[in-house]
Amino acid sequence: MTKEEYRQKFAEEDAVGWLAIDHEFEKLYPGQEPKHYGTVLKYMLGGKEPLDGLSIYESDRQIDHFHIVSYGFSELYYDEESAGEDFSKWGFELTFRIKKVPGERASDQTWALNMMQNLAKYVFTNNKWFEEYHTIDSKTPIRLDYDTAVTAVVFVVDPELGTINTPNGTVQFLQILGLTAKEYEELKLTRSAGSAADFISKLRVENPLLITDLDKH
Repeated sequence: MTKEEYRQKFAEEDAVGWLAIDHEFEKLYPGQEPKHYGTVLKYMLGGKEPLDGLSIYESDRQIDHFHIVSYGFSELYYDEESAGEDFSKWGFELTFRIKKVPGERASDQTWALNMMQNLAKYVFTNNKWFEEYHTIDSKTPIRLDYDTAVTAVVFVVDPELGTINTPNGTVQFLQILGLTAKEYEELKLTRSAGSAADFISKLRVENPLLITDLDKH
């Protein structure tokens, strides 16, 4: 099912939040049809996946990479009770930029989609949300079927998307950035000194879009 077919499937629900997300990505990638993975049975109806969908775009900015976005942390459909609120449901959607591995396609990034759904399960189950500079240390490779030293993540504001206004409230695009164990320890030290932003700024000197490179050491 394409993103457009999935969107039409729920058109009767007036998907104003969904359309707001699409609008931002259509500005970044005009004319591009992403690889979309929709959840047919919604979480509220007993489905196992909290997110209504995930889309994978392809970008050649800075370096060839995949740019994934979630649909479901924010209120996707018009909600009279949510209209006019400061934040749309959890107030964010996740993005994930992953440097392309030679020979891989968007369909090979299911590991990242599963990771994002698992993060959603944590949020929905524990009633806790992510914010900029929050970290998770898995102590194991974030991609289990790949030889990578990236074992932790930090959440940063997506450099190209930032925060948008929707009819249901604001939505911030929080980007997942993979870290090696060494980078994670360095971030912990700087964060304790209140300087997490300085650490991220240092990374952005060589990696402005904060793309996750699974091959870094």
